[in-house]
Amino acid sequence: MERILIVDDEKNYLVVLQALLADNGYEMLTAQNGPQALALAAEEEPDLVITDMRMPQMSGLDLIQRLKARFNEMPIIVMTAYGTVENAVEAMKSGATDYISKPFENTELLLTVQKALKMRRLLFQNRLLKEELKGYGEIIGDSKAMRQVYGLIDKVAATRATVLLTGESGTGKELIARAIHTRSPRAEEPFVAVNCMALTETLLESELFGHEKGAFTGATSRRKGRFEMAHGGTLFLDEVGEMSLSLQVKLLRVLQERTFERVGGNQQLSVDVRIVAATNRDLTQAVEVGQFREDLFYRLNVVRINVPPLSQRREDLPVLVAHFVKKYAAEVGRSAPQVDKQAMELIYSHSWPGNVRELENAIERAVILAGDVITSGDLPLEIRPDQEAAATELPRDLSLNDALEDLERRMIVRALNEAGGVAAHAAEALGLTKSNLAYKLKKYELG
Repeated sequence: MERILIVDDEKNYLVVLQALLADNGYEMLTAQNGPQALALAAEEEPDLVITDMRMPQMSGLDLIQRLKARFNEMPIIVMTAYGTVENAVEAMKSGATDYISKPFENTELLLTVQKALKMRRLLFQNRLLKEELKGYGEIIGDSKAMRQVYGLIDKVAATRATVLLTGESGTGKELIARAIHTRSPRAEEPFVAVNCMALTETLLESELFGHEKGAFTGATSRRKGRFEMAHGGTLFLDEVGEMSLSLQVKLLRVLQERTFERVGGNQQLSVDVRIVAATNRDLTQAVEVGQFREDLFYRLNVVRINVPPLSQRREDLPVLVAHFVKKYAAEVGRSAPQVDKQAMELIYSHSWPGNVRELENAIERAVILAGDVITSGDLPLEIRPDQEAAATELPRDLSLNDALEDLERRMIVRALNEAGGVAAHAAEALGLTKSNLAYKLKKYELG
């Protein structure tokens, strides 16, 4: 539910506008002057501000400038008296999104509000894409296994069905989730992702559902959760198999009733969100041992897409290698090197337990170290033939810090391989917490 703050010193206008917009599904806040509006905005972070221009204590123009200094992406609609176009122009120069002249028709106001909020959603979506779209920006591959995945994406994208993505770490499950979103009727709405493994239970609950001011120590203002941010769009729940049983109950409720409450709140909020979940665990086995709720599993498992490991799509290796060579050569400002025959043979013979992300990391390293041609010596140690000898080899072309990181990465890859891609088991074998391993997987782009 989007939140609108109306600022006007005329009480009658506040009452009428509050009733009109609330009847159209918006959560309403009101203020009668600029200082009051600034305090409310800092505490509640509204999605839109509608303000009058002439008010005591602080003008609408000053309020706009103060709001834009703190909330750059917050849209602001200015209400001006009929015939004062110069005020509207000045307000637009100061950062207002739009203006509307008093008196106005209800439909005119509603259309102006809808346009401003749509602009805000697009800005938010673009920012999320810039923050989250790392590594490769599109799905690469034309193997039989990937063509089957594409077929499922096309069939499910146009529906509202919940999708469960399964497969090993590093296979590109988030890319599949994004492809489903961009091919769906929700494409112009937000795609919001959250990693259920990277946060503690308390933080994850707040991240998903948001919280009210004072809900816990440090909650100094109301905060929207990912469900609210994804309203109208798609919420991607990565590593959903690592979610605690108590949070699974709350997720199940949202899936069943499409309603939830913020942490520390009692207001029922409705949400229209398409869920795409992903896991590298066997959830059927997790259900059998009591680590995952059976009813939630069936809710998530409406359509399942199993993303194949790189070992099952080796015919995609040449196009993947070419894509990553070109990408990382461009990043360092050089022409793309060739890959010699021996290096390509090693790439084909390696098992790739870290899948596409391990391959990407290997090619990035090779591009940095290589000259005009990538040779076998430019590839990471674990890809070379004699694994035991390679494991003890001291790399001459790396600093001590880089060599230690290379060793850490290889140990993580080995642990993931031995754990069948289950991150929780790999973390236990390495003596790491799940959140610490999640950080390192992100650092080395392995999962």
